[in-house]
Amino acid sequence: KMKHLLLFTLALCIVALISAAKSPYQQVLQHSRIRGRQHGPNVCAMQKIQGTNKKYFTNCKQWYHRKVCGKPTVITYECCPGYEKVPGEKGCPAALPLSNIYNTLGVVGATTTKMYSERAGLQPEIEGPGSYTMFAPSNEAWAALPNEILDALVSNVNIELLNALHYHMVNKRLTSEDLKHGMAIPSMYQDFDVHIHHYPNGIVTVNCARLVKTDQHATNGMVHVVDKVITAITNNIHQTIEIDETLDTLRTAVAAAGLTTLLEKDGHFTVFAPTNEAFEKIPPETLNRILGDPVALKDLLNYHILNSIQCSEAIMAGTPMETLQGTVLEVGCEGGEMTLNGKAIISSKDHLGTNGVIHYIDELLIPDSAKTLFELAQGSTVTTAIRLFADAGLNSYLTGSDAFTLIAPQNDAFPADSNLSPFSPKHFTLRHKIYIYSKAFLRCFIVSQESQTLSSFRMKVFIHQTEGKGLLFLCLDETAILIHRYSNTSTTCHTWYTPRAPMSAGLPGSGLPWPLVWASMPPGIPVYWRKSGILNHLFQPINNLYVHMIQQTDIKRKMGNPRQLANVLKYHIGQEILVSGGVGSHTRIQPLQGERLELSMKNYTVYVNKVPVNEADMMATNGVVHAVGSVIQPLPAKTSGDDPSVSSQHDFRQASAFRSPEVVMRNEDLFQKVVRSHSSRQLNRAK
Repeated sequence: KMKHLLLFTLALCIVALISAAKSPYQQVLQHSRIRGRQHGPNVCAMQKIQGTNKKYFTNCKQWYHRKVCGKPTVITYECCPGYEKVPGEKGCPAALPLSNIYNTLGVVGATTTKMYSERAGLQPEIEGPGSYTMFAPSNEAWAALPNEILDALVSNVNIELLNALHYHMVNKRLTSEDLKHGMAIPSMYQDFDVHIHHYPNGIVTVNCARLVKTDQHATNGMVHVVDKVITAITNNIHQTIEIDETLDTLRTAVAAAGLTTLLEKDGHFTVFAPTNEAFEKIPPETLNRILGDPVALKDLLNYHILNSIQCSEAIMAGTPMETLQGTVLEVGCEGGEMTLNGKAIISSKDHLGTNGVIHYIDELLIPDSAKTLFELAQGSTVTTAIRLFADAGLNSYLTGSDAFTLIAPQNDAFPADSNLSPFSPKHFTLRHKIYIYSKAFLRCFIVSQESQTLSSFRMKVFIHQTEGKGLLFLCLDETAILIHRYSNTSTTCHTWYTPRAPMSAGLPGSGLPWPLVWASMPPGIPVYWRKSGILNHLFQPINNLYVHMIQQTDIKRKMGNPRQLANVLKYHIGQEILVSGGVGSHTRIQPLQGERLELSMKNYTVYVNKVPVNEADMMATNGVVHAVGSVIQPLPAKTSGDDPSVSSQHDFRQASAFRSPEVVMRNEDLFQKVVRSHSSRQLNRAK
């Protein structure tokens, strides 16, 4: 009973902790306190980026990485917010003395803001009664302002500077815990809102300025120090795009894609806005195709939009973020540069609107779903296959508007031109059987002979046993293949093979026998070898190896014949879209050439004619690409025992779900499976 009571008490404690969960900022601040407690009470550990004045409260992850935006940091220890040192005592035992906001600005180091408050005539207001919150720019923030902007503010102190300072103030006291994520708080400058955002790494921003010191209490309010001078915002994202001449092409594209309403409505968006220059870098034929396709254009623009505000000051490391298009962008930083997918292509950042933030980019981001099958494959692992499709005159299938499923062999599936020509299956197809004569524990060659291949190349074949280790090898010229270990009753075969063939070898013909090495054991061979099944274990890997070589040379031969090549490649194009989420235990699609492509799903891997798909569901405007590791070969015809009629009918029923009208598809379980799958998110668009 006592044990149960303890467990119950522990469970209550856990529930209480969860219910009292702190904000990310409070959690990071607490971690900094824990890291700094060895230096005394109310000491916080800070991470400072080397060579800069930027400091961050440290969370557990950053503590161990010791990097911010890829730059090394050093650990410093400072008084936590609201506390100060006492001479002769350890740590920061004293709370900051309460004074008015004007004097507190000097205590927290915002002396430039204090000076401008006096110059603008704000001093009496922030010294007197009331309850205010002031987001005070640091001294570095004022120094970072362009000279022309600072001069314009200071030259007319009675209006512009006062208005700017009032925009940094809220007419009530707000602690960091009161500043909730997504809040829009009316400022003291014509009630224009200031926008608060919290981030999982503990950073809090106001109008994309980072709070660097928080919760500095005053008798008449609260001071939070920020790292930027913030300006009033009145336009939404769409209005900002409308009035900026550097975004003319984007403005036209947004209107054509029907996204104007989205960018005008309330929300929290981040837009990576391609400049006119970014659009000009795209080949004209590609750009015109996308601009002329509303679906592809909408996908392209949605790929540049996040459904959350991501200010540059909130980024400490790369983070994957989902776009409105449904795929992910890696938003990160490198030093002071903001990056997208690891590239520093952001030319201007943190242009805030009432419903989000805009970062200008000088390179257009094109998602897979806005590319044709041909464009999608460029720069991928299937470039060789795409080149062959072009050589065979099949580009129209990859660039047109009709939808297809492309089974594309990866580059490694094709032979390299420089290495292929000497490798002919004729070199490794022996005319004669190899007879293995064995005497136990013989220390040298057991038998040695030469055997002639079908191309009249003579290959030396022998059996070799190592001295003292009991290892038996089959040797073909200089290649040794381990076939048995005496001390082990198993017969596992390991192969290491580097073929060497004469440079004069010609290309093979067709119809060569698959078994490249035949062996038999005459009477008199030890019973041990008879029962071990050694030959079966040995020659299966050999045959697999040589079959692969035969396929490669056969592919090479067909690559020189456009008609034969086209027939091979057409077998890799299915006449409908099929994503991995729609593949069941047995699914068929009809290729452009041949009877069928058999697809199946096993252990979360898709197989095409028993070949595993290495990369699935690369969606394009006119279909989907599945990358495989080898050229797809037709399956042998099944016997009635292998292919029961019931199973066959079920298979074709599955396949027909992709060729039937939507009403019919909804009657199939397969349709529901496709709808639920993540990979089929783009299915309806692509069709």
